[in-house]
Amino acid sequence: MDMRIGVVVSKWNAFVTDPLRDGALETLRLYGISEPDLVLAECPGAFEIPTVAKALLESGTVDGVVALGAVIRGDTPHFDYVCGAVTSGIGRLALDYGKPVIFGILTTDTLDQAKERAGGQMGNKGAEAAAACVEMVALLRRIRSLPFENGSTKS
Repeated sequence: MDMRIGVVVSKWNAFVTDPLRDGALETLRLYGISEPDLVLAECPGAFEIPTVAKALLESGTVDGVVALGAVIRGDTPHFDYVCGAVTSGIGRLALDYGKPVIFGILTTDTLDQAKERAGGQMGNKGAEAAAACVEMVALLRRIRSLPFENGSTKS
């Protein structure tokens, strides 16, 4: 498949993010995206994901980004600050760059909920995020190739 995808994954909570990463990479390979067209970037934590995703988008070398991480609620408001910042950053990047930046960040109340979504009973949200990225890249390409009303195409 003629598509280059960046996968940004947080190393924090690696027992959850490693299976998310593996699910995403396996799914991208199933879609026919070869190793040279997969760009894996690991960062310290979820808070850093938007910065790394932005760097990939600024490089001009990726068609979309899959953002993977896990933020598990604790006893302090830290969870709320991290989740809010990451959500806002990822959303803004997608709009600013006009490319899919898929939110594959688990935001769970418990460790068990995170594990269930990283290959457990609730599936693998990393695999789902990767599939969504491929679908969005294809959809945006199709929309951008539509002819204008006068019959010409955008150059």
